[in-house]
Amino acid sequence: MKKRYLIIGVLIVLIVSVIYLNTFTIKEINVSGCEKVDEQTIKDAVMSQATANNTIILYIQNKMHPIEDIPFVTKLDIEFESKNKVNVTVYEKSIAGCVEYMDGYVYFDKDGYVLESSQNLIEGVPCIRGLNFSEWEMGEKLPIDNESKFKSILTITQLIEKYELDIDGIRFTAENEIILVHDGITIELGKGDYLAIQMMNLGSILENLEGMEGTLYMKDFDSDESTASFSKKK
Repeated sequence: MKKRYLIIGVLIVLIVSVIYLNTFTIKEINVSGCEKVDEQTIKDAVMSQATANNTIILYIQNKMHPIEDIPFVTKLDIEFESKNKVNVTVYEKSIAGCVEYMDGYVYFDKDGYVLESSQNLIEGVPCIRGLNFSEWEMGEKLPIDNESKFKSILTITQLIEKYELDIDGIRFTAENEIILVHDGITIELGKGDYLAIQMMNLGSILENLEGMEGTLYMKDFDSDESTASFSKKK
């Protein structure tokens, strides 16, 4: 008789435990740290690991096998605020720019190493056009034969990040002169001999040209005392 009551007691405890565990369902995921990566992409990645939509299972699985292989993401930190709420901090890869490749884009860091490839152009990432290479490898430097041009690209992208400039595109002319694009403004920098001083002053110049379209000439902008000329689009 005692054995029977013991079994019944164990079953009751198990049933209550299962019912309680089922209350640990994910109802809210808060994502922070996203600048270039879509928040919904992160939420989908978290939910794909949350078997039965359960926070406890998600916690165990994430400890054993952290979520990886999300494009442009270095890692995720997942904190469990409550049994129904999860906070996710996203650490994105530091993207300096991208180059066109076939029908997509190859993204690289400030040192020119390939981070990711994508069919989509990420808003706010400078895109370099007009460069040709036959192949590339993840984690390796971009295979650009012209070393001087490659150094100019890295310098430009680093200065864009340093001065928080809003540059849409970068290209080189047949004479290897550098052209930047900002909204409706084309910026001519020449051969890149004065990039540091040009980029340091570019932000304030563009502020004064907000909403305009045309060409900004900065080829001879070689000191703080220099002036740039602007020709409005007709």
